[in-house]
Amino acid sequence: MAKTNFSPTFPMFPGDAEAVTKSDTTTFNPSVLFCGSGGTIRVMTPQGTDVTFTNLAAGSILPVQVIRVYSATTNATDIVRIF
Repeated sequence: MAKTNFSPTFPMFPGDAEAVTKSDTTTFNPSVLFCGSGGTIRVMTPQGTDVTFTNLAAGSILPVQVIRVYSATTNATDIVRIF
């Protein structure tokens, strides 16, 4: 099957998703996150920015690319990365 070319009128959608294993050291390819349960998620962006999102509602999507989800300070569960 041919891949879809990016265009402002027909944007490319992510092609895959997987459950996130929280870790204070492991990184993954840039992804956006789906937060299955509410809570706090601390992440690192591809630019190296460490940011904490608090009071997330269940079913939230974080519309920023991340490369790490920290385990020690993240209490949200059922997190899925979309890439």
